[in-house]
Amino acid sequence: MDYESYITEKNISIMDALKKLDENGGGIIFIVDSQERLCGCVTDGDIRRWILETNDLSAKITKFMHKDPKYLFTTDLVNPVVFMKEKHIKALPIIDEDKVIRKIVFQNEDEKVLKSKSRKLDKIQVVIMAGGMGTRLHPYTKILPKPLIPIGGIPIIERIINAFADFGAEDFYVTVNFKKGMIRSYFEDLSPAYRLSFVEEGKPLGTAGSLKLIGKHLTGPCFVTNCDILIHADFGDIYEYHMNSGNDITVVSSMKSTVIPYGVIECRKGGGVSGLQEKPVISNFINTGMYIINPALLERIPENTFYHMTDMIADALKNGLKIGMYPVSEDSFLDMGEFEELKRMEEKLGKQSM
Repeated sequence: MDYESYITEKNISIMDALKKLDENGGGIIFIVDSQERLCGCVTDGDIRRWILETNDLSAKITKFMHKDPKYLFTTDLVNPVVFMKEKHIKALPIIDEDKVIRKIVFQNEDEKVLKSKSRKLDKIQVVIMAGGMGTRLHPYTKILPKPLIPIGGIPIIERIINAFADFGAEDFYVTVNFKKGMIRSYFEDLSPAYRLSFVEEGKPLGTAGSLKLIGKHLTGPCFVTNCDILIHADFGDIYEYHMNSGNDITVVSSMKSTVIPYGVIECRKGGGVSGLQEKPVISNFINTGMYIINPALLERIPENTFYHMTDMIADALKNGLKIGMYPVSEDSFLDMGEFEELKRMEEKLGKQSM
């Protein structure tokens, strides 16, 4: 086991911490001081709460790290697995008498699988928008509709459904238009255990227009997602956040860092130069294309009209409704909308299956 990706120094930024979390995939990092002594820990949830509460991406993790992490000494006779279960933790550092980490014990893989196969989304409905033509993926989409393009041998839409099904979702609606017969036929041959209803657009209605056709079937806040993205996150936690926040719409957002490939000049009045940043990184939150929406919003969608989710959000903001976001890290968001991103998705999922 490579422990380096789970250990970091005190003065790293939120951005660097997120990269570490993406690297290890374990949802936690342990903080050490200049003498390599354990002094804290930070989870992905800690970072998410900090961002939502402060919107401060420049802070050092010492601002919000847990300063009393659980640990055992190398000389302790306690069973670490039993200790972890009692303390409800998923990773446990084992330290020597100088508080230097010598080992990290994790939940075993079986426990991780059982934990992920939860029922958090039992009776929660999921809408997948699959009616687009996928023109950015020509010539693939001249043969297959975008939802059926295979990623590692499994169509993207099936991967999306499986991800939600892992959290107990069983009731899916798929809006279709382009090559709809092929999509229907695929799932008929598949004979899935979950309920799958197709909603046909008579004409293209955008990423939200076809929701009007489903409205009467939705019994509560539901997930709405594009058919060309994958989010690696706890969907149950996202739903719980939506319900507790009082949002009318929750947008699942992802950190996106862009490197400016030039030296950026810092200017002052009169044309003077106060500094120069070489290839700075700009970070923003982007819209992933996954949402949770309250059913009352569907009444605002115009009938039989091309209408995007961005139009719905703009109208909601105009009318004083509450829009919130749930941030995930950059590496937790995979998009196959363009060829370069499709390649990245295949590489990422290939590594996960190894």
